[in-house]
Amino acid sequence: MRILRRLKKLTAIIQEQNPAKIIVQDGNDRLSGFLQNDFSLVMQHFEGASDFAYRELTLKDKHVITILYLNGLVDIERIELNIIDPLLKHNEALLKNPEPTIDNIKEGLSSAQVKHGETIQEIVNHLLSGDTVLLINGLKQSIFISEQSWEKRSIEEPISEAVVLGPREGFTEDIQTNTSMIRRRLKTTKLKFESIKIGNLSKTEVVITYLDGIAQNSIIEEVHRRLNQINIDAIEDSGYIVELIEDHPYSVFPQILQTERPDRVVGNLLEGRVGIIVENSPFALIVPATFFQMMSSPEDYYGRYIITTFIRFIRYLFLLVALMFPAIYIAVTTFHQELLPTNLLFSVAASRETVPFPAVIEALLMEITFEALREAGLRLPRPIGSTVSIVGALVIGQAAVEAGIVSAPLVIVVSTTGIASFMFPSYALTGAIRLLRFLMIFLAATLGFYGILLGVFFILVHLVQLRSFGVPYLAPIAPFNFNNLKDVFIRAPWWKMNERPEQTGKRNLKRLGLRNRKY
Repeated sequence: MRILRRLKKLTAIIQEQNPAKIIVQDGNDRLSGFLQNDFSLVMQHFEGASDFAYRELTLKDKHVITILYLNGLVDIERIELNIIDPLLKHNEALLKNPEPTIDNIKEGLSSAQVKHGETIQEIVNHLLSGDTVLLINGLKQSIFISEQSWEKRSIEEPISEAVVLGPREGFTEDIQTNTSMIRRRLKTTKLKFESIKIGNLSKTEVVITYLDGIAQNSIIEEVHRRLNQINIDAIEDSGYIVELIEDHPYSVFPQILQTERPDRVVGNLLEGRVGIIVENSPFALIVPATFFQMMSSPEDYYGRYIITTFIRFIRYLFLLVALMFPAIYIAVTTFHQELLPTNLLFSVAASRETVPFPAVIEALLMEITFEALREAGLRLPRPIGSTVSIVGALVIGQAAVEAGIVSAPLVIVVSTTGIASFMFPSYALTGAIRLLRFLMIFLAATLGFYGILLGVFFILVHLVQLRSFGVPYLAPIAPFNFNNLKDVFIRAPWWKMNERPEQTGKRNLKRLGLRNRKY
């Protein structure tokens, strides 16, 4: 017993003189209060990380503090101004106490966002998120200070959703900037932001936003459930989220709306939908989404409703053109020549007289070439991309006609179809129509108009079966809801759209008070 008491006294003396040699670590990986020990545990996580930096401070030879951060994620000047300089000054409350406390340390800081934790893992997570960490000798808690700063793109006009009327700002890759743009437009406490981390390695922040009292609880809970089920190494863009949470992953039609416009997100939140904002992505997600929502442009709600209604009719007309125009040309020239007027039939026959290929091969050659030119225009540098695609189409089209490889009417058909495919506000929907156009071409080449009708029938059946977070994809047409038709094929004036869509906003349908229009 006497030997054991002597060993305990010796251990206590060694621990007091040189605490770094005694490793204190419980099962929860909590801080020990011995600065060198805790610092070495943190260093084990960042071994080989050249951007890991630290600085040690000694306050009046009494309190030792180590500042930890990752270069490139913090603002060094703000660390000097808000952390180091205030701590080095005479803080009477801090220097009088024999043992440091969290409150005394916080009093000596000038930073606004200060938190504290008790485990090594919390320190690692905050360092990776760009926070600055303070380790204090003799204190079993660490302090996290938000002095984040990294290079980010400034707010610019959205490229994929350009408008003539309406706001000009779009989302960036910085999630705080994106949430602030939404908050600026909705100055209400009903606007909620709920943050989760997704990605075993990336720890990507994903923010769920909605309007409390308007969005349905069932949709909010379903969004949480699907996001929490994601188990992946890293999320690099919101497109990852789309494929992992959509209802029908094998469908070519998009069931989640992607947008880089904050005003479009706000408009959908006001209709009871839920937004998903992903760190490092300029595209926000909106759920649930419908087919007619994909066909609506943000500009539809900023201009005159009469003009908007006319443009929508044109948009739906050219939807049919983009989907079926080449297929109709093949069906008519191959199977149903009697449908053409005599003079037009003679003109088409004369133009195809020197063409060595059947109409379907001719159409496929032109369609594939057009898709290649479109893709080349996107991948080339912006100043020359559009020029190459336009000049390439003109030169190749004219040369192909003169060489007798394709006929002039088919060049007109393919060009009109290509123009029609650029009219859709949703880029994802454009890709679906482009792919289905090839299916319609094959059906028209084998069965003529019967094949086209068969293809349209299967597409409609597929659309009726689709759901987006429980909402029918063709709502409010299928199932039919007369009250919600004010914003489908037409755009009624705002003083007529006094109710939200019933599928998403039935918790609070009223959004506009009734007014007397007689001024």
